[in-house]
Amino acid sequence: MISDQAMHLTNLLSFAFFANLPLGYLRESTRKYSLRWFVYIHISIPFILAMRISYEFGWEAVPFTLVSAVAGQMLGGRIKRGRRP
Repeated sequence: MISDQAMHLTNLLSFAFFANLPLGYLRESTRKYSLRWFVYIHISIPFILAMRISYEFGWEAVPFTLVSAVAGQMLGGRIKRGRRP
């Protein structure tokens, strides 16, 4: 049986990844370093932070959530690039 902490960590990392998929997709069509580009990269952070705090994870979870969020951004951008004519 999976422990509650392992389930919470799975939920947190899944949220970080899947929340950033559409944001990476949107980011890909904006001008680099523009306000929208910046917002698309950072808008998920408060939600990930709130989820991390509600699950009572400390700073040790930050690298894992960061990797999950960046992977979601990269895959979302790759999906957008793959759909261009």
